[in-house]
Amino acid sequence: MTELAIGFLNGFGLPPIEFVELAADLGCRYVSAVVQGAPLVPLGYAPFSLKDDPALRSNVLAAMRHHGVAASLGDGFLVLPDTETSSFAADLDVLAELGVPRINVVSLDPDLGRTFDQFAALTELAAQHRIQTLVEPVPGLTVGDLPTALAAREYIGRTDFRLLIDTMHLVRSGSGAADLAAVEPEHIGYAQLNDTTLRPRLENYMEEAMFERMVPGEGELPLADILSVLPADIVLEIEVPQRSLALAGVSPIDRTRPCVEAARRLLAEVGR
Repeated sequence: MTELAIGFLNGFGLPPIEFVELAADLGCRYVSAVVQGAPLVPLGYAPFSLKDDPALRSNVLAAMRHHGVAASLGDGFLVLPDTETSSFAADLDVLAELGVPRINVVSLDPDLGRTFDQFAALTELAAQHRIQTLVEPVPGLTVGDLPTALAAREYIGRTDFRLLIDTMHLVRSGSGAADLAAVEPEHIGYAQLNDTTLRPRLENYMEEAMFERMVPGEGELPLADILSVLPADIVLEIEVPQRSLALAGVSPIDRTRPCVEAARRLLAEVGR
């Protein structure tokens, strides 16, 4: 049975303990985590740092244990042209303490060779913390599509460096279920579920990706086809940020519940 996670981007900076409670209230076993939290939408949330606030870190761990919720992914790892991989060590320390099994990395360094080298170095550093590394292909970023992500995996050549498949990014970058079916299942380590239209709804791609996605099944992506070829044993994270609803006063749970219900319907449809 595929387990569901709630992606932190849905909360736009919702404090981490409240985020754990949100997942528990929706019957989800997992959440994604960030080390530094900042409000992405003016909803009155205060910034937080799990790295600089040991008491908060302890309280988050206690909340996770109390509610039976675990962190499935550490998000927010970004490679820039001047990135020193060693700078990620403290964040990895925090995520290891929280029991996070994998991190997600993307690159804004236009040099593809240097990007691959930084991914390799990060994978080695994360492995020292018993954490796997995933690359998420995102249109417009250095690793922008499935073929480039597979090239990164081939270059790094480690079993603990795998792919994260986001349904919006997969389709908008020109791939689909057939391309995904051709990928060795062990090369895929995680997936993020969301919906959108086939053509852009906003002028800026990242604006749409960060702030306005659609409930699974309400857009035009071939989600059932994609889910049917994803490995059955990976965590499926719901990542459906909806800024317009948040600003209209719709609570995090009322924004997220329809997404969880839709995900469960889709999984049942494909026998997951």
